[in-house]
Amino acid sequence: MSIVVGFVPTPAGEAALTAGIAEAKLRSEDLVIVNSAREGALVDKSVAPDDVLAQAAQRATEAGVKATVIQPPYLNDLADEFLEFAREVDASLIVIGLRHRTQVGKFILGSHAQRILMQADRPVLAVKAGTSDT
Repeated sequence: MSIVVGFVPTPAGEAALTAGIAEAKLRSEDLVIVNSAREGALVDKSVAPDDVLAQAAQRATEAGVKATVIQPPYLNDLADEFLEFAREVDASLIVIGLRHRTQVGKFILGSHAQRILMQADRPVLAVKAGTSDT
């Protein structure tokens, strides 16, 4: 079994990665770092550059966790395809990062994280990035 982390290059994504590494180490499981972009999209800010993904894998390795990075494109719905991937690898845990959104943003945009939380057939750990007073 493995732990699947949804990773994007944001503070919430970094928080998810940190929590995923800690859980993988605690459970003696492998870590799968998933960074996905819509197939055919010319620009997608959620796609992490190769060096950022390499650093993410290196953080896991330094913590004593075997990590794999994948960047599967998704065609239809990110939440559905992410959950399908978690089922395929028989993940024992899904780790996602949450970001603050306004009520209007939740209503208009929907939420991949919310759908993952509600529709997952396995445990989900949702983490928030720390706040800074500076």
